[in-house]
Amino acid sequence: MAELNISKKTIKELFGEMQNRKFVIPDYQRPYKWDIEKCETLWNDIENFAVTEAQKGVDYFLGTIVSYQTKNNNGKTDLEIIDGQQRITTLLLILRAFYRKLENMNAYNQNVIGLKNQLAPCIWDIDPISQIVSDTTKIHIASQVATEEDNDTFHKILETGNTNENTIDNYSVNYRFLKEQCDRYAKANPMQWQQLCVTILKNCIILPIECAAQETALTIFSTLNDRGMPLSDSDIFKAQIYRNFDTEEKRKEFTQIWKDLTQICKKANMPLDDIFRYYTHVIRARNEDKSKEIGLRSFYANNKYEKLKADNLISEIMQLANFWLYLNTGNEADGEIKYTISVQTKQYLHCLRYYPNEYWKYIVSVFFMKNRNSDTFDNDFCSMLKKLIAFLFAKFIETPTVNAIKDDIFAAYISIQKENKLQVKFNLDEELIRTRITGYSYSKISRALLLLDTYLNPEQNELISDIFEIEHIFPKKWQEANYNGWNIEDAQLYLDYFGNKVVFEKKLNIQAGNGYFGNKKQKYILSKIANVVELGNYPKNDWTKEDIEERESKFIERIIAFFKKHYAAD
Repeated sequence: MAELNISKKTIKELFGEMQNRKFVIPDYQRPYKWDIEKCETLWNDIENFAVTEAQKGVDYFLGTIVSYQTKNNNGKTDLEIIDGQQRITTLLLILRAFYRKLENMNAYNQNVIGLKNQLAPCIWDIDPISQIVSDTTKIHIASQVATEEDNDTFHKILETGNTNENTIDNYSVNYRFLKEQCDRYAKANPMQWQQLCVTILKNCIILPIECAAQETALTIFSTLNDRGMPLSDSDIFKAQIYRNFDTEEKRKEFTQIWKDLTQICKKANMPLDDIFRYYTHVIRARNEDKSKEIGLRSFYANNKYEKLKADNLISEIMQLANFWLYLNTGNEADGEIKYTISVQTKQYLHCLRYYPNEYWKYIVSVFFMKNRNSDTFDNDFCSMLKKLIAFLFAKFIETPTVNAIKDDIFAAYISIQKENKLQVKFNLDEELIRTRITGYSYSKISRALLLLDTYLNPEQNELISDIFEIEHIFPKKWQEANYNGWNIEDAQLYLDYFGNKVVFEKKLNIQAGNGYFGNKKQKYILSKIANVVELGNYPKNDWTKEDIEERESKFIERIIAFFKKHYAAD
């Protein structure tokens, strides 16, 4: 392993040694993420420490900082921060808040002068002779990951000690909070305030791990977590992939791609980790791997992160992310795509979104990577989704647990990869489903089944908005309406039948309320959902037990007919 320099340092020592040097936050790092809650935890810890353990001469440990040494234009050694940027940034904001407080105090007070002289070298370069700050723009940190606007905001805070009250970036929000805490403590403890400042400088300890080579620093980074903010799996992957590139040009190119990938996932409303999780199953399918699923980080960490070194990794991850952006939002990413998704396909995807777990997404991801360049992508995709829904929904009714489908899912996406055909070993027990399905009308899969039944109506040509509710045709508060012939026992029995439920637009559902069926029909007829419109045209104004039973029977037969026609075994 390359040379390491590990030493215990106070805040005053660590920051004060940075004359003509900078803490550099490299562009492959994540932005400043600490919020008020984390700042408050740190402040309260230090405040409590100052009046307890610090009085006994005990130190307060703030954690480790991992960095590696790089030469700057002054011939000095900057420290590129691999792990610990959140703490360094927050500590600089705390020190600046204290200095700002001192700037508003008696400039001739010897204690004020002394504290300013201790704080200033921690924030800025100072004149080597006069020991005075002559240029507050010469701060001891430079972030390459923050946006230009955020960088400017952060630098202005350190330069001036002021921030616009209307800004809501993390730097400004946290600085205002820390400055308020500083002012509050000084007002409540005028005799101890200055000592708190000294305690932070001299009794708060950091363990810097300075590496002579970036390779060593990145290795250590892979095993450590930021204080109060664990590194995500994708943070680790980012660092590992970054180290695979051997030129500055390639690393900058990768950094920009990663930023684009992060934005795509944000627009798609999904964590970046999810894309890597989906891609693990693409890899498993290609390797015909049916073994037990392991943790995301463990999967990629195996054999020294060998899987992250594949030449096509980032390209395929980006394609997969763009696909999920398209599925989740309907918006295409920049650039051309060779696939389109029809309304019917979107309808079946809509049903899957209400399935009780996300294993279906692994199948979809493998199918996409296998068929993304196919001219018949949508037709093939739609056919596969029908089979997948038939299998998953029927299997859930028979055995409603995640463990019941895991092995089948693994086998299914291997069959897609090998033969481009979804295959699972599943014997459809029609009679068992027929007897059990009514009992699932209030289960985790009920919304998915109701949505599927809605789309099975040949008149339902449009995609239904996610802003829908499940309408009880015979209402839950039926006593408030003129429902003659019903009693409490019958109501409890029939209320949650599928035959008494329908997918309905939320706004119209609110307007329909718990009224009498004959009155609610006036709202049903306004719906754009075919099943609801049929209820609006129902020839009777009373809604009886017999109506629910008849509708329940038809619902069950439609669902079973779909299962029989499309279930995954060929």
